[in-house]
Amino acid sequence: MNITRLFFFCGLFLICFQSSFAQEDFKAEKKEIKKYLNKAVVEFSNANYDKALELSKFALVTSFAINDNSLIAQSYNTIGVIYDECSETKKAIEFYQKAIRYAAPVKNDTLNNWIYGNLGSAYYFNQIDVPKGIGYYKKALFFAEKIKDSNQIVLSKLNLASAYFSIDSISLGNNEIKDIQKRILKSGSESTRLSLYVLLGIQASNGNQIKKAEDYYFKAMKIAKDNDYSSFLINVYENLSRHYKLHGRKSESEKYTQKIDSTNKVIFTEEKINSLNKESLQIELDEHKIQLERIEVENNRNQKVARDSKLVVILFIIGVIILLLLLLTLYKNIKFRELANEELKFAYDELKIAKEKAEEASLLKSQFVSTITHELRTPLYGVIGITNIILDEHKELNNSPHLKSLKFSAKYLLSLVNDILQINKIEEKKIVLESLIFNLSDEINTICNSVEYIADKNNNKLIVEIDTEIPEFLIGDKLRLSQIIMNLVSNALKFTKNGEVIISADLKNVNDTIYNIEFKVKDNGIGIPIEHQSKIFDKFVQIERREEDYQGTGLGLSIVTSLIELFKSEIHLESIENVGTTFSFTIGFEFNEEKSREIINNIEVDLSSNYVYNILVVEDNKINQMVTKKIIQNSNLNCTIVDDGYAALVALEREHFDLILMDINMPLINGFDTTRKIREKGIQIPVIALTAFDKQEVSEEAIAAGMNDILIKPFEPTKLYQIISNQIIKKENAD
Repeated sequence: MNITRLFFFCGLFLICFQSSFAQEDFKAEKKEIKKYLNKAVVEFSNANYDKALELSKFALVTSFAINDNSLIAQSYNTIGVIYDECSETKKAIEFYQKAIRYAAPVKNDTLNNWIYGNLGSAYYFNQIDVPKGIGYYKKALFFAEKIKDSNQIVLSKLNLASAYFSIDSISLGNNEIKDIQKRILKSGSESTRLSLYVLLGIQASNGNQIKKAEDYYFKAMKIAKDNDYSSFLINVYENLSRHYKLHGRKSESEKYTQKIDSTNKVIFTEEKINSLNKESLQIELDEHKIQLERIEVENNRNQKVARDSKLVVILFIIGVIILLLLLLTLYKNIKFRELANEELKFAYDELKIAKEKAEEASLLKSQFVSTITHELRTPLYGVIGITNIILDEHKELNNSPHLKSLKFSAKYLLSLVNDILQINKIEEKKIVLESLIFNLSDEINTICNSVEYIADKNNNKLIVEIDTEIPEFLIGDKLRLSQIIMNLVSNALKFTKNGEVIISADLKNVNDTIYNIEFKVKDNGIGIPIEHQSKIFDKFVQIERREEDYQGTGLGLSIVTSLIELFKSEIHLESIENVGTTFSFTIGFEFNEEKSREIINNIEVDLSSNYVYNILVVEDNKINQMVTKKIIQNSNLNCTIVDDGYAALVALEREHFDLILMDINMPLINGFDTTRKIREKGIQIPVIALTAFDKQEVSEEAIAAGMNDILIKPFEPTKLYQIISNQIIKKENAD
């Protein structure tokens, strides 16, 4: 998306002196400051930036001399715009920040509007941080609307529209233009009409309305030339160059690129830039000089007071005596302190060594956990996969208690592995909450389906109660919420027989866009003795372990507590022995109807064609090869399997594939390096990492290698098919 420079520096300068001064003193000095800043505006308009800066500097020095915060802020704002126009962005931002600091005690809404508008332009025009620039523009618009300044409202909305266009938020940009377009065309200034035409040109160009876009750009060019708007003219040239390049008209694009260079050479000469740098240094020196003069005046005043007061002299003498006594006392304790320091140094060295050993042990622990979880997940993928294959191929064994026990044991072992990995992540503070859209009812129903086998085992009934006032779609970390509820429900089902477990969600209150929801997991099981209730959330704690109960590692409730703390909440427990237990907690989730609608509209659908896609599987483990191949074939997809990365490169030369499933940990060449070689050959087929490593451990390197997504083994077949579908659709849409 093209960027158009919309900030009207001269306009801001000229109106910045319409406000009256509250003080009656220093009228002559204030008049002089106004005079110099107005001259700076004229020189700025004529592209004489070095002269404009010199005049602004004099205004700043005089403003400091009379100690007028409002004029100091305006002077800094003026200097910032000059540097911004000359592409000295870092210095410009520094001066804008100074302007904000001095404007704060003045509490002038008009002044704040100018400064925040300029600061937003600095971040946006120079592509430093466009979202941050948008934030400053919104602040500028807030102050403009507060003072009902129609001109500044128009400028702020034009800036916002341009910034939204630059990050492809077309609809938001169009909304800003729609509110002001008629007003500008009817009674807007030359500069605002010029900027509007540029934005309309960008709209048309990106909508393939080539002739319409050129008409708008040429209108803008005429205004810039008629009014000698040099910087605006450069911007028009830039957009025309991008427009012609976008639509394949290379010669016209190069023509306007040359015009940009020639115009820049006239406006931004090396002599002017050098002069600006010298003036910047002089401004800093003048600031320090003024501050030193203030300190000197204050010191002279204090010295005069001290000379006139005998009491001060007496107190000074007493103070010196006390100081000497203190020094004597300190001297007597020097030897003792030296000895103490030596002991502390020795203790520090020991602590440092202990810290290094602890860090090394922590790293080794993390590596061990990562390795052991990978090594366990790999065979578990085979066990679960082969169990599913047997059940699919031999329907008569669906009720076999042996196969059900095998599948349950594998899933239980996988759950333990995941718990250990989760605890390790929490201890190392590696978990960061995500913001994803989700349907609360769907998430809870999915959990119920997952634990149905535990409920059936103990002849329990699962009941779900969800408040109808809760919005259908919320925004938050649905994965962590599911982990919390899953652990609590599983725990309730284990300790309840021939009873019921109730999962409820009630809307407690709404704070702006945050919906605070209270979750409860209630059972009528054996309950928890009151003497044990304070320690059940500790790691590895198990209460009332009995022969018939399979109670796991004792990590579940510890994980729940840590995850709830990430949501800045806390869990509450109510339990009576042989009556039941209730766990409750409250979490706030965002509800944004517009954002939700946008995300829902962009959700990708499953494959709609009858075309049979060809999948290449790169996997060295024979058992995993068999499992993956069976899952893919059950989805009516073709599958080719190779043992290593080099074989994959050969297969890609001989045959067309729609997607690649790539194992990471392979001999000869790993999955990352294989993917890099595939991308070096210019092959853009989607590559999905199929690995037993934790996703967070490999995400960064996977993206760097050119992989499109990651799927952790073991997984549900539907998850694999969904990822394959989404990636192939993305590739087809991109083509």
